[in-house]
Amino acid sequence: MTSGAAEKQALPQAHPIAVVLDNEKREAVERLIREMTLEEKLAQLVGVWVNASTDGDSVAPLQNEMAGDGRSWDDVISHGLGQITRMYGTVPVEPLEGARRLAAAQEQIMAASRFGIPAQVHEECLAGLAAWKATAFPVPLAWGASFNPVLVRRMAGRIGGQMSALGVHQGLAPVLDVVRDLRWGRVEETIGEDPYLVGTVASAYVQGLEEAGIVATLKHFVGYSASRAGRNHAPVSMGPRELADVMLPPFELAIRHGGARSVMHAYTDIDGVPAAANRALLTSLLRDEWGFAGTVVADYFGVAFLNVTHGIAADSGDAAVLALTAGVDVELPTVNCYGKPLLERILSGAVPEALVDIALRRVLTQKQEAGLLSPDYRPAPPALAAGSIDLDPALNRALAREIAGQSLVLLTNRTYDGGPALPLLPSALESLGVVGPLAHDPFAMLGCYSFDAHVGASHPEVPMGIRVPTVAAAAAARFGSIPSSVTGTCEAISEEQILEACGIASTVDTCVIVVGDNAGLFGRGTSGEGNDAPDLKLPGDQHRMLDRVLAAAEAAGTRGIVVVLSGRPYALGDFVDRAAAIVQGFFPGEEGADALWDVLTGVVNPSGKLPVSVPPAPGGQPGTYLRSRLAGPSGVSALDPSALFGFGHGLSYTTFGFSDHTATAPTMSTSEAVTVGCTVTNTGALDGAEVVQLYLEDPVGEVVRPVRELIGYARVELTAGASATVEFTVHADRTSFTGVDLKRVVAPGLVKLHVTTSSTDDVHTHEVILHGERRVVGFEREMLTPVTVTPELFASGA
Repeated sequence: MTSGAAEKQALPQAHPIAVVLDNEKREAVERLIREMTLEEKLAQLVGVWVNASTDGDSVAPLQNEMAGDGRSWDDVISHGLGQITRMYGTVPVEPLEGARRLAAAQEQIMAASRFGIPAQVHEECLAGLAAWKATAFPVPLAWGASFNPVLVRRMAGRIGGQMSALGVHQGLAPVLDVVRDLRWGRVEETIGEDPYLVGTVASAYVQGLEEAGIVATLKHFVGYSASRAGRNHAPVSMGPRELADVMLPPFELAIRHGGARSVMHAYTDIDGVPAAANRALLTSLLRDEWGFAGTVVADYFGVAFLNVTHGIAADSGDAAVLALTAGVDVELPTVNCYGKPLLERILSGAVPEALVDIALRRVLTQKQEAGLLSPDYRPAPPALAAGSIDLDPALNRALAREIAGQSLVLLTNRTYDGGPALPLLPSALESLGVVGPLAHDPFAMLGCYSFDAHVGASHPEVPMGIRVPTVAAAAAARFGSIPSSVTGTCEAISEEQILEACGIASTVDTCVIVVGDNAGLFGRGTSGEGNDAPDLKLPGDQHRMLDRVLAAAEAAGTRGIVVVLSGRPYALGDFVDRAAAIVQGFFPGEEGADALWDVLTGVVNPSGKLPVSVPPAPGGQPGTYLRSRLAGPSGVSALDPSALFGFGHGLSYTTFGFSDHTATAPTMSTSEAVTVGCTVTNTGALDGAEVVQLYLEDPVGEVVRPVRELIGYARVELTAGASATVEFTVHADRTSFTGVDLKRVVAPGLVKLHVTTSSTDDVHTHEVILHGERRVVGFEREMLTPVTVTPELFASGA
């Protein structure tokens, strides 16, 4: 932490990262479109998943039923090929061996095609490249907890660089779904429950990938996270206002300010219309209104699902017509509908070939941008020429540890006569125990899209490709032999195991109890795709186990430190007054255990903030902080949905004071801006970081408005005793919302700007009156809140 001049950290202002093609390259694309046969055109609009299993554990919905293709490889590529699906991410393969296989496949594809066009290669990269031996970074929910888009951009750049070295062109990330129901299994893949946090952090990730030459793919467009009752693929019951004000803004930000070049449609339907068949969404809004020029790709089997699961298409041919007409350019992961079924529909006149040409132009333009149409293209990935590649180098691990450390959230920290429970003093480490179902489990650190959880779990004969220390092992490595127990699993704990854990808790001075989730897919695990929860009680027997172990600790005078490592928040109301401290982590990656001990021992001062609210009780869902007045506690309902710990909450080992609150004016027009500022001082004895948060309240709106919504934030790092001035420039556009007429408007009237440290606290409130005419704004509106911090280093959401 160093002092310096005022610094302004801003996401780039509306400039695309995509390569601009010159006239010669554009004409090359048009020439190919004119010269290709219909079969050759359709071949460019599909992917092929070569190693996909059809008789074992799935990594995509209904994979066993959908992935089969009886044709030979030569037959599949006889007219060319649009995409290769997950050459590195389907089965464990040595990176260089995967590169050799990819080079051979590309040579065959080019030889089979009259035009010698190679395939575009895509991989998953949600928590690092999803390949054997690649770094497992923290999951997106942990990125959100860091409130540090600068660090996320660095991570994405490293991931993108590795992908490029392996001959990969497209990454299927980030996820921009805004959490609406915490029971949903894919909460771990999201960045949080606030659209501005999601949009700014996701845009940073997009920038990192795109700057490395990788096509970033925004998913899932749109509404997927609001599926009814938090059930995967369930219908979305959402009106156009919630869609426009909550779900769409992150995508707008990532396209306009991130430069994303691809979008993946959602699996779900909104009010009966599946996203894959929604022309109003994929064409009228995305392309015509927003001006998006990249590709729209199908989520895996999403086109076929129009027939198989949604029931709006009679067969694969009808599904293909619906998707192509809506604006889906590429069918992934493999050929189901855009092959022979679509060919037959075009030949019969059911759909014009001109629609194929429109999709093909986007696909070939993207291949041209990637150099795949260049006569100088060589199929061998750069890693082959180098002769080696390390997908988990020391720099990656250090970055993973830094992100993990910044993402851990200190929820509570009880004060005793000798001081707070955390950080642990050296004397506490002399009598330390570690128990709980996740104490000895490396998978406590990994999300469902980390390779070893996503794919490796289905190959038990293959060792993990990376080193992932457990909480207990990391403690033993630092402090020597410590009492610990293997307290069952997330889903099953025996009475004997509970008694063993209680025994340890009653014989040590400090006991760390590790609970939470195991990530997996479609019923394999407690969090992840398809692993939706009936409520927010800790999975399995963990609630009972934690209750018993804390009781044993209390009876013995032991300080019980609860650590939750999970993919979603769980109800902690029964433990908040009993635990000495509670730390929340969201699948913090391969370096998570060491990052945790850094925080527990004070090597790192915790600075994470909750990207999702933590509830007091398991029921009462769905509910997030982004709510209207009547969605909160009221006299007309016996149910109080208030969070135990609200969005943005997180404690530190130091203290911060706020002073010198300023606003440049008490009024502004509906087209002007106001700057609000304050001084933040580290009033404690330790260096630390505070996330200054700015919330908007619209007390009287023409439609029902949220009680408050995040419109800006700054992560301010301060040495002990140091101060910094934080200034937010709030344009009137940042107060916009979808009005009665379903147009996004800036309306005159009073707004309140709350400067604070969480959604449930208030430090200072500025009242600003907007005057002038009601303005209609759109995609070109100001979407960001620029922030300036003087003089300390910081990371911001603008």
